[in-house]
Amino acid sequence: MDTQNIKQRFGIIGNSPLLNRAIDIASQVAPTDMSVLITGESGSGKEVFSQIIHQMSARKHGAFIAVNCGAIPEGTIDSELFGHEKGSFTGAHEARKGYFEVANGGTIFLDEVAELPLGTQARLLRILESGEYLRVGSSKVQKTDVRIIAATNVDVYNRVKNGKFREDLYYRLNTVPLRIPPLQERKEDIYLLFRKFAADFSDKYRSPALHLEPDAIQILTNYSWPGNVRQLKNIAEQICVLEKDRNVSGQAILNYIPNEAGSNLPMAINSQSKEDFTERDILYKVLFDMKKDMVELKKLVAEIIQHGGNTATVLADNPQYINQLYRDVELPVGQEHAFTIQQAAPSNNNINSNNNADYFAHEAEEVEESLSLVDKESDLIKKALKKHKGKRKFAAQELGISERTLYRKIKELNL
Repeated sequence: MDTQNIKQRFGIIGNSPLLNRAIDIASQVAPTDMSVLITGESGSGKEVFSQIIHQMSARKHGAFIAVNCGAIPEGTIDSELFGHEKGSFTGAHEARKGYFEVANGGTIFLDEVAELPLGTQARLLRILESGEYLRVGSSKVQKTDVRIIAATNVDVYNRVKNGKFREDLYYRLNTVPLRIPPLQERKEDIYLLFRKFAADFSDKYRSPALHLEPDAIQILTNYSWPGNVRQLKNIAEQICVLEKDRNVSGQAILNYIPNEAGSNLPMAINSQSKEDFTERDILYKVLFDMKKDMVELKKLVAEIIQHGGNTATVLADNPQYINQLYRDVELPVGQEHAFTIQQAAPSNNNINSNNNADYFAHEAEEVEESLSLVDKESDLIKKALKKHKGKRKFAAQELGISERTLYRKIKELNL
């Protein structure tokens, strides 16, 4: 069966070379009994590929059982997979067959296999090696003939290096690796999938067909789709049900894309943690504030020069600059405006020593400002805490950082 027939049979939409390659691998490995490890992001369609492998194998008339390993509690997963004897634990009122016994001669699909406890991994390894297992509470060895297809959305090898997954089991499961490409690597398929989902839901809800404007198509294509095909299908259903205008514009599409994913337009190349991002932000804020102060100082000096050193006029015309530049300077009472700038008196020869200065500061109080980023950061944190009367939650919101980051900064800076 060629790739196009497989797509039609299993309802797969798309012409991406990566997708075609995955289908080709699945069809080639299906007739064998080799274990397959399917990797891919959540919502990318891993279970569909497990169905392809099962339905195109000699076991297609046998049972196919899909097990979500991450959804079964650790205390009961051995009983679910391998069965138990009556009285083997509290609540075991009768003997029960496990999935490996029920699926004898068929296929078991272990989704989220990386979530299996280490003890269960050892039992699974024994089945892969010899087909033998023990029911919980039994000493009688059972035999089973089951093909195992595993899937995960995490990097299993990293879990192996961290001691959370058995290395020998990893290599037994990974006999044939099969990677399902995420939707962001199949950009040419996004619009095709949306059209298919939109047509299906229009028929289901008996609503008029949708038509996407060019800007809407561009937004769909450029979005990174962290939830992959599942997320695209959900959004297509929402639009079919809620959108009154059947000619959907780009602005209408944005209303259905989650706000927290707005940074994915355009697609982010490197993801960073929220805490690292906010620390960088606060440093940028310090630098921008310093630049703003310098610009305002230049404007103030230019105004003084333009008015021939008349500081009274400058103070009256530019109170915002004065308040901004001297808001942190505590002058003695009665001397809040002790700084005055006067025009320089001409000398006898009308030339001063450096031939550059036409004006000089008289009785000016000079304040040397620290340009240290640490000092600026400490100063901003102090102001925010003072403004909100020591309440870290509101101070953190004012600074644009998390409360945990603020707490750590307070400890680091000994505030």
